[in-house]
Amino acid sequence: MQQRWPQRLWIVRHGESAGNVARDAAHAAGLTHIAIAERDVDVPLSRAGEEQSQALGRWFAALPPDERPDVVLASPYRRARRTAEIVQAGGGLRVEIADFVIDERLREKEFGILDRLTRLGIKRHHPEQAEFRRILGKFYHRPPAGESWCDVILRLRSAMDTISLHWGGRRVLIVSHQVVVLCLRYLLENLTEEEILAIDREGDVANCAVTEYGFDPTSSSTGRMDLRRYNFVAPLERAGAPVTSEPDANVAAR
Repeated sequence: MQQRWPQRLWIVRHGESAGNVARDAAHAAGLTHIAIAERDVDVPLSRAGEEQSQALGRWFAALPPDERPDVVLASPYRRARRTAEIVQAGGGLRVEIADFVIDERLREKEFGILDRLTRLGIKRHHPEQAEFRRILGKFYHRPPAGESWCDVILRLRSAMDTISLHWGGRRVLIVSHQVVVLCLRYLLENLTEEEILAIDREGDVANCAVTEYGFDPTSSSTGRMDLRRYNFVAPLERAGAPVTSEPDANVAAR
């Protein structure tokens, strides 16, 4: 039987972005809106994010060549694509940038009318949405023109089917966003709503942190992916790169 799962799977959140920095500044100043000039898809990495990505590239490059990723899938958002490009430039990938798979299903959660608002901004401008979120919980709450976690999971189920179809037995790197990292854990580990939200409450996924799975062929008739690392930041610490875990700019709606 053909192997359904990748032999190894790494899921990485992008490096720190200018949006992360702007969000912190807005909260510190007690503002209702986050000052970002670009569309969310176009927000670049910060200087620290570039440094984090370089450290991660050196960590992957230190692996034996036959253990490095040979398939790369990335969110189309600039900060995720740039993170993957920097890792590749550091010699950590056995794949050329031209062969990266840019998959819109790996994009950031969409926040709709809550885009660019702080928690204060949501309470002030959309108090009904703050109440709906309190009642429904973040897993099911869908802001107008936006997505719930369940909506993200639905598109990720499709993305995982594509990975299984085309890259079973390969070494796959996904570069994406915080909610995507968590929702992929929900799918790969068959978690419940309560279990994944408990993980989320433990703390934010750090920028350029590594979540790693290995294929276990003995666990079932088709095997499964076993979690080896989660929120692993040692590559950054060893390189002296800053470790940051700011939520994305739209944290209040996340």
